[in-house]
Amino acid sequence: MKILGISAYYHDSAACLIDGGKIVAAAQEERFTRKKHDAAFPAHAVRYCLAEAAARDGAAHGMARPDAVVFYDKPVLKFHRILETYLSVAPRGIASYLQAIPLWLRDKLWVVPNIQKSLAACAIDEPPEVYFSEHHEAHAASAFYPSPYRQAAVVTLDGVGEWATATIGVGEGNQLRLIEEIRFPHSLGLLYSAFTYFTGFRVNSGEYKLMGLAPYGEPVYKQRILDHLLDLKADGSFRLDMRYFDYLSGLVMTSERFAELFDGPPRRPESPITRREMDLARSIQEVTEEIVLRIARHARQLTGKRHLCLAGGVALNCVANGKLLRSGIFDDIWIQPAAGDAGGALGAALALWHNGMDKPRQADERRDSMRGAYLGPEFSDAMIQHFLDQEGLAYTHLGEERWAEEVARLIDEQNVIGLCHGRMEFGPRALGNRSIVGDPRSSKMQSLVNLKIKYRESFRPFAPSCLEERIGDFFNLDRPSPYMLLVAQVRPERCTPPAGNERDLGLHEWVNRPRSDVPAITHVDYSARIQSVSRETNPRYHALIEAFERRTGYAILINTSFNVRGEPIVCTPEEAFRCFMRTEMDYLVLGSFLLKKTEQPNWQETENWQETFKLD
Repeated sequence: MKILGISAYYHDSAACLIDGGKIVAAAQEERFTRKKHDAAFPAHAVRYCLAEAAARDGAAHGMARPDAVVFYDKPVLKFHRILETYLSVAPRGIASYLQAIPLWLRDKLWVVPNIQKSLAACAIDEPPEVYFSEHHEAHAASAFYPSPYRQAAVVTLDGVGEWATATIGVGEGNQLRLIEEIRFPHSLGLLYSAFTYFTGFRVNSGEYKLMGLAPYGEPVYKQRILDHLLDLKADGSFRLDMRYFDYLSGLVMTSERFAELFDGPPRRPESPITRREMDLARSIQEVTEEIVLRIARHARQLTGKRHLCLAGGVALNCVANGKLLRSGIFDDIWIQPAAGDAGGALGAALALWHNGMDKPRQADERRDSMRGAYLGPEFSDAMIQHFLDQEGLAYTHLGEERWAEEVARLIDEQNVIGLCHGRMEFGPRALGNRSIVGDPRSSKMQSLVNLKIKYRESFRPFAPSCLEERIGDFFNLDRPSPYMLLVAQVRPERCTPPAGNERDLGLHEWVNRPRSDVPAITHVDYSARIQSVSRETNPRYHALIEAFERRTGYAILINTSFNVRGEPIVCTPEEAFRCFMRTEMDYLVLGSFLLKKTEQPNWQETENWQETFKLD
């Protein structure tokens, strides 16, 4: 039985298809429309999923017909919350109200007709029945059902669904139930987003920047946050003092009272980052970690389970995840790689299959069922070669026996390389198939890739891709981290002691000061956001890192997503080539083909990508 899951209309719209409970395909709409965090109905992603399912069934062309479709939340219930919120603050909020209501009346309340229209475009004229999941039920299902655990506590944390902003649940076998919740407007996700906005970053996009900025600061505002912004209980529940926030009635996140509390108005986007922003980032990060730990302790006491599953946008805070793992509250944790709204499409489908239809579930306590999150489109060598020849591009074909050794050699020679091969990743992280890679031993690589390739802030750290079997050689981590969702410390014997004057330096100078023998992936607090690479889930990427280890003794690479600032991660070979040519990358790998920048025809940019892609 094929079930199509859909998430849409807030941010990171996506579609997913499962067949007999197994994940066949999943992708975010942004990868097709090239609009980052695209919230529109995921028509392109739906078509991809149905085509992938048809191909898996052996059909040369066409679309598979889903037996059921499930949407990741209940729009009428969410609309009720929005109306009730506006009524509670009226007449304030009229500008926000006038923006939001037409969108709901035009699109967001009409989910079933939009699904039917999308399926009709795929030549499916008799649409199946449409079901609806609650938002946090979808998050919880996306966390528990693909996890390796037979039983687990489940915690979801985000901005807001219908009414819930956080839930605690329990999964046992094929059944999942939610047992406690925190309700809007009291939201950890919205609290973190308020500081994202106040420090000059884009809400629902720049939260990871705030997390990356935190180690540069000191928690000087932490107690001020705890004393004034929220009433935090021992079990992790809390209430926000809404006098400091403006997201109920306004078009911004924080009020003038918030600015008075934190020493002045919000930072203007793209203006210099000051000590205040660094300290605010560190302070809210530590508050977030404290809330997560309290909720986790309560979840352990409430459920009695040894394992924890996490989803919701806050679960992408890999620093908090790492601290939670090290706390020992649970024996182990598993985080859905598409933890945000995109993963809701997957969770909704799995919830219908297991909870709704009482279908059995298999879990081996070892590996999850996400297939490495490699669930998106793949392009054959024949398709890639057709594109290369059609465009008159210069390339070298690398047989599989040469591929890893040749790419590893180029990385060892300090080249920066774009990788576009295999199935595209589902979720916000590039995991080796749509990645830019480089040598982690270079003290200049982080600044080079940030400023000349990604065109983004120099302070932002890069993640390491490390062979799963070598994690303990580099990091204080004793288990896999396949989805880049855990932060751990670089092993002390690899680190260079701090000089002591780091906090007197500018961001650019500080970030370029070597801190270990793998400086390009070592953050200023000697931490790293780790991706472990398994031979089982990605043999080709694993072989590349193995080849680099044979040359250098280092089983590790820099890995950052294949895109420029504000652009969604590339999907197709054409998009990868455009991104390659508009940056200072040295080589591009498309499937089995290697392209050298200096050998390509003169590149004429047909659009100003810095205007096309809205800065995040």
